[in-house]
Amino acid sequence: MAKAFDVVVLGAGPGGYVAAIRASQLGKKVAIVEADKLGGVCLNRGCIPTKALLKSAHSVHEVSDLKSLGVNVTLDGLDATVAVKRANDIAANMSKGIAFLMKKNKIEVFTGKGTFKTAKSLDVKLADGKSEELTFQNCIIATGAKYRTFPGLEHNGKNLVGAWEALKIEKLPKSIGIIGAGAIGVEFAYFWNAFGVQVTIFEMQKHLLPIEDDDCSAEVEKHYKKYGMTLKLGVEKVTAKDNGKDVTITCTEGGKATDYKFDMGLIAVGMTGVVEGFGLEKIGVKVEKGFIGVDKFYQTSVPGIYAIGDVSGPPLLAHAASHEGVVAAEHLSGKHPHAIDKMNIAGCTYCQPQVASVGYTERALKEKGIEYKVGKAPFMANGKAIASNEKDGFIKVLTGKHGELLGAHIVGTQATELIHEYVLFRTMEGIDEEIFATIHPHPTLGEFLGEAVLAAKGRALNL
Repeated sequence: MAKAFDVVVLGAGPGGYVAAIRASQLGKKVAIVEADKLGGVCLNRGCIPTKALLKSAHSVHEVSDLKSLGVNVTLDGLDATVAVKRANDIAANMSKGIAFLMKKNKIEVFTGKGTFKTAKSLDVKLADGKSEELTFQNCIIATGAKYRTFPGLEHNGKNLVGAWEALKIEKLPKSIGIIGAGAIGVEFAYFWNAFGVQVTIFEMQKHLLPIEDDDCSAEVEKHYKKYGMTLKLGVEKVTAKDNGKDVTITCTEGGKATDYKFDMGLIAVGMTGVVEGFGLEKIGVKVEKGFIGVDKFYQTSVPGIYAIGDVSGPPLLAHAASHEGVVAAEHLSGKHPHAIDKMNIAGCTYCQPQVASVGYTERALKEKGIEYKVGKAPFMANGKAIASNEKDGFIKVLTGKHGELLGAHIVGTQATELIHEYVLFRTMEGIDEEIFATIHPHPTLGEFLGEAVLAAKGRALNL
């Protein structure tokens, strides 16, 4: 006999489990279906374990700086096996926390693969081989994303890996070629380089982190060159071939094709939605360019079916997915949530120096012909940054003619922690005078959030 629910959530990543919790809070009887582990890719193979690896990498660099602080220590060695095992153990323990949240919120969990029978029912093939039929009034699809591939850039999980396999590599290669300089490629480059791997990054665009403001990208490039990485930027026709014992990456530079040999290759050229294998075509949900089409409240083309997170399209970010889950759960519950302004979703990259941004880049404003002013506050002028030996990087803001914040870009040690004020500022549609009236604690890195906005107005006090 079928089990009936008000809401069934398909996928238990940061979008799915948050959507399930919010629907339960609003009085709905909720089930969640997950074929793998609670927490999805983000918790188990993405956001959390990679940040654990980056902590290990940053610690390597910190050791080299300690002597200037009067702390005389030496680095006896590096053990990638310990770092990788720690990262995966953290993910496993946090997944147990998601299970607790499901129980706390009275959400029934089905471990197995769900497939649509109709627009109001799912067949779930459970891990033990049995099946359950679930019926529902509403379903929220949160199946996430998978690797994007192109001819000549296919993962094989051996010498040509993607991010998920990369997280499991305990015996590091001597050299690796990374194709793609987005957040995934740049973050893995930082970890491997710190642990002694010879890293070369290939990117068809002119900069690392090509979606970020050019000034931020240039700052990261400067540091990566200082770390000893090789950057092949603005190259064309990049392909990768597994030779069995090594990998050949071929690219065109200045019109000439060149081969490079590495022990391994990481292909990090983007992601696409998981839209196959669970019956979308059977119920008529429209898929557009590899993602499920949705409206501003994440409703699909089929009444009662919602889609959130990576499967519903860019930006493919965990924090975006979680908020989309809240919007979908509230909308199907008869509430009136605000539609998400995607320009107010911050992007974060956790290499060192970190990069965080919200709103427009300077490049985009020029392309759109929007009038703007630039305010820039380098951390080398910030007392706390100097005292803490964290003086690399800067805060850059782009303000409009009415004092509105068009864009904000931070590069530095604490960038991903500092961006929140600017996100709130844009969400509340603030103007610069409101930041001027906000007293920022001293000495902090964060006081330069205000200083950068003052600089855009020609009123900087400490620059």
